[in-house]
Amino acid sequence: MTSLLHKELGQLEKQLLALTAIVEENVQLSFRALTKRDVALAEKLIASDEEVNRKEVELEEECLKILALHQPVANDLRMIVAILKINSNLERIADQAVNISERTVDLAKFAPVDCPLNLEDMAQKVIVMLGQAIEALINADLELAQDVLELDDEVDTLHGHNYGLFKDYIRKAPETIDTVLSYLTVSRHLERVADLATNIAEDVIYLNEGTIVRHTIA
Repeated sequence: MTSLLHKELGQLEKQLLALTAIVEENVQLSFRALTKRDVALAEKLIASDEEVNRKEVELEEECLKILALHQPVANDLRMIVAILKINSNLERIADQAVNISERTVDLAKFAPVDCPLNLEDMAQKVIVMLGQAIEALINADLELAQDVLELDDEVDTLHGHNYGLFKDYIRKAPETIDTVLSYLTVSRHLERVADLATNIAEDVIYLNEGTIVRHTIA
């Protein structure tokens, strides 16, 4: 690897890590805004999505430029492919944080209803998954990446349970359907963040081992 390519790959990693920090914080704040019914914070997060989109595009353009100019092979090529995929997943995670924030804004239009779903445990697991996926990326920790894959099943189970709670609650209080449906949608957004964090963990494994584990986890 030439010194110039080495320098440019290092810059790609810095850009990627900067994006991970923003996205991780946005997910955490989006759930805080929901639980606190903080519409101002939610609207701020919605507006901040433009910055994430800009950084995602800039990083993708830098990756494509390096591919065109240096035509990297082997490990260098694998690194760029992994960065492209992780970059895309981070942007999509940020979109889910925006979606959760939009539900917070929507909920403010209705009379308060105590959330009948188990979003707290679900959000905690999802935030742990995202943090572990990022830590696995930073430290090339394959064991931690594997832990993320295993946690995804737990989040899926919680989301399925929330759907059951939603149906039970609506039977008892059908007049609250709009409010409770917003909470169920949040559950779906959290489940999607978990899926995308799993994608990042799979990309960490690919980056370090060259093995594609997608669709192979039992």
